[in-house]
Amino acid sequence: MSFMMAFGLASVMLCLGMLLRAKVSFFRKMLIPSSVLGGIAGILFMNVVSGMGVDIGTNPEMYTTIVNHLFTISFISISLTSTPKESGTAKEVMRGTVGLGLVWCLLYAVTPLIATLIVSIFEKSSNMNAIYGMLIQFAFCQGPGQSAAYGAIFEQYGWSHASTVAIAFSVIGFIAAFLVGIPAAKFGIERGIAKNCGKLDESILKGYLVREEQKEYMVKDTTCNSNIETLAFHFALIGVCYVLAVGIARILAYIPGFLGTSMSGMMFMNGMYAAYIVKWLMKRLHLDFLQENTLQSKITGWTADYLVVCAFMAVSVGIIKDWIWVILVVSVTITVITALVCFYFGARFGGINDFERTLGLYGTCTGTVPSGIALVRIVDPDFHTATSVELGACNLVMLASTPVYIIILALASGSMEMLSAMLGLGGCALVYLILLKVTGTWGKKTYGWRK
Repeated sequence: MSFMMAFGLASVMLCLGMLLRAKVSFFRKMLIPSSVLGGIAGILFMNVVSGMGVDIGTNPEMYTTIVNHLFTISFISISLTSTPKESGTAKEVMRGTVGLGLVWCLLYAVTPLIATLIVSIFEKSSNMNAIYGMLIQFAFCQGPGQSAAYGAIFEQYGWSHASTVAIAFSVIGFIAAFLVGIPAAKFGIERGIAKNCGKLDESILKGYLVREEQKEYMVKDTTCNSNIETLAFHFALIGVCYVLAVGIARILAYIPGFLGTSMSGMMFMNGMYAAYIVKWLMKRLHLDFLQENTLQSKITGWTADYLVVCAFMAVSVGIIKDWIWVILVVSVTITVITALVCFYFGARFGGINDFERTLGLYGTCTGTVPSGIALVRIVDPDFHTATSVELGACNLVMLASTPVYIIILALASGSMEMLSAMLGLGGCALVYLILLKVTGTWGKKTYGWRK
């Protein structure tokens, strides 16, 4: 019942978010997604009823659990989806992919350094351990799913309320993505920097299609509905992958030390491995024709919308009320630093779509890749540039951040001292800067803000 109430209330908030987006002109102009609007309404609702002592049949802990599971499911669904081959200049796409990925890695290493230093300054007055600053990059650079997942790993090592702190960071990051990104996009349009901006359709602004605007958009049936519904089969595939992911997690738990504990706890990664195994088996058994790519993408989108709104509703202000002002100070500081880094390097990748890359990079480094693509769409509504492709492909370059989270998890487990961890993160940041120079993605400025 607790789960169903949580799901039902999240659904109510999503519908409320749709209504707000459609009816309030400010939200339309800011292009704020319904999931974010619903999430803001949800966090207010959850904390008000909690403060009044009203029993609503669920609690923030249930939303944290849902976020963790939904994130694993979203990774499984993404991994099951085939990636279409995109056209475009391979050299330019590669340049953008590498540049975007390396700057993301740079922020992934730098932001926890700065956040930890800030928290350490206020450690005595807030009674908040400096190590909680090491959660910021999981939230800003990776979003609510990974912040909840890594926060849960921190809690396994004894750092109480780490998931709540991490999700709080991610919530503020989502808001920052649009509060800064959309004005920047509009400013770029006014200054003539955005070369591919058309007029945004009214349907995009209000967030829904009226009957006359709706098009027939069929998803292919791959199964006989009298036997099993195609949607049910695709969810069944996800369920198979989830069970397999649990098995992988138990195997990884046998690895000695903090690596075994950490890797077994990364269910989203284990879900991805499981999905690749299932996908490979289906192809080898010539059963891959049963999977419908468009339907799988829509399942991924479904998980993303619910993941965001549930992440907001998972934040219990009462639990972290003594730390909330530190969290706000850290979040505002990291937002400014993220914007400065993204707008500096984004203008120096060396391509005609550097402005679009800048917006996409900023959105990704404060929320998720979809946040980045949403900002790109403002200045490139018809996707004339390859920016969205580069944002997707740069996930491969992001693997270069592996040493960063290994260092942080080693610190959280007690296997590494704080000074060593800070030096390690600084070393990683230096390597990413060198790689930006070596790969030629840190070059001369390609656009400016002045007319």
